[in-house]
Amino acid sequence: MLKSNILKLALFATGLSGIVAEYILGTLATYLLGNSVVQWTMIISVMMFSMGLGSRFTRHIEGNLLAKFIIIEFALSIFVSYTSVLAYTTAALSEYAGFVIYSLSIIIGIFIGMEIPIVIRLNDEFEKLQINVSSVIEKDYYGSLLGGVFFAFIGLPYLGLTYTPFVLGMVNLIIAIMLMFFLKDGLGSLRKILNISAIGVISLIIIGAIFAKPIILFGEQHKYKDLIVYQEQSQYQKIVITKWKNNHWLYLNGNHQLSSLDEVMYHEPIVHPIMKLAKYPQSILVMGGGDGCAVREILKYNSVKNITLVDLDPAMTNLGMNNEILRKMNKSSFHNSKVKIINQDGYQYLDTTNEYYDVIIVDLPDPRTVELGRLYSYEFYQLCNKHLRKNGLMITQAGSPYFATNAFRCIDKSMDEAGFATLAMHNHIITLGEWGWILGAKNISKEKLLQEAKSISFVDIETEWINNESMQLMTSFGKNIYPNTIDSVKINKIHDPVLYKYYLDGNWDLY
Repeated sequence: MLKSNILKLALFATGLSGIVAEYILGTLATYLLGNSVVQWTMIISVMMFSMGLGSRFTRHIEGNLLAKFIIIEFALSIFVSYTSVLAYTTAALSEYAGFVIYSLSIIIGIFIGMEIPIVIRLNDEFEKLQINVSSVIEKDYYGSLLGGVFFAFIGLPYLGLTYTPFVLGMVNLIIAIMLMFFLKDGLGSLRKILNISAIGVISLIIIGAIFAKPIILFGEQHKYKDLIVYQEQSQYQKIVITKWKNNHWLYLNGNHQLSSLDEVMYHEPIVHPIMKLAKYPQSILVMGGGDGCAVREILKYNSVKNITLVDLDPAMTNLGMNNEILRKMNKSSFHNSKVKIINQDGYQYLDTTNEYYDVIIVDLPDPRTVELGRLYSYEFYQLCNKHLRKNGLMITQAGSPYFATNAFRCIDKSMDEAGFATLAMHNHIITLGEWGWILGAKNISKEKLLQEAKSISFVDIETEWINNESMQLMTSFGKNIYPNTIDSVKINKIHDPVLYKYYLDGNWDLY
């Protein structure tokens, strides 16, 4: 019975290791290749298919099953440990990171798929068939639950993609060593060879763990043309700050968010027109904006009594509050007593709060995923409308009107459907190219909104770029150069998430 329990414990641990391996590869594919929906779907599908292949292969495995199971664990220890190192190194040296990631998915999937059938066969002498199969698979599934919890709350936020794979590799290695110790009588003449192999695997994992950080930093650095001066893997995203001369760039999951070189050309348009149109704004809600620069601009208005900033990632808001680079950029805006920071999903916040606002500013990353697209949806804009006072206004960053025209129009159309009179604006930002925003107002016509926007004066507010002349340009688009796509653009809804597809299908190669 002891031997049977040890085998089941081993499978519990392999269930944990296997599911986390899938999550690591899915995260690597998303970060290095983009499009989270496609990458996660394909990685999981490829690994499940490969697990099926591995299971099929075991019908040809005979002889000392215990020794062969231990060899499989050794192989998994090495391949799983080096997933990030191999992926980042390949990304730095070539364009074949995708090939490496999916090859690893197939190899690791095959080995994982071989584990359950072999353990069932090993456990066959201890339990009758129906109990054997159910109890073995049960332990594997239980391990998968613990693996998911580990990856979400410990692995990714604290160990990152650098060291989580090595922890997994050690799990597989410990399983193999445990089996070698407790079931040594079943190894026969292979025991000595397996002992030597265990030492070799331990050495490889230790060496890999020692050199992983500089290797992955090398791979990371290759993604960015400028020197990385800060990086952090949070529970939700990879945060990177780079430096060129005296300026800094902020990236989230490898995507450019802002640069100190020209961030005012983004943050002044997203804040000052709407604040001026609101006449006497007192209560402001900022969704996203964890860098603190939008709040910096809002604080220039004496009428403002409170600012609530809702950002999902505490790592980002902590950075905006405490990082020397961002704090200098945002002029310590998060330390102002008017500012309240809430780390929560923006949709969930609006769905549960009883607060009402004069102005809502949505300063979120581009809607390149289904998850982010939810915060650019018709349903989200309905919630914004609900939580705005009678003459309230909202504005959202909307990507590029020229690089992602259909996405820009989709956001405009979705806000209009949610009951806003909309005003499209755009500006050329040096490091981003042509960028845009959609402003929405309650209880005013589009014509009146445009007229008032063009007449805004900023003489009483300290700004670096925006003025009345810029408002004439920002609210003018010239003739429509994509006339055949207007009617085909759909409204972005939670249950019909079209926006992220429009965004990814944009003319980004021109940029």
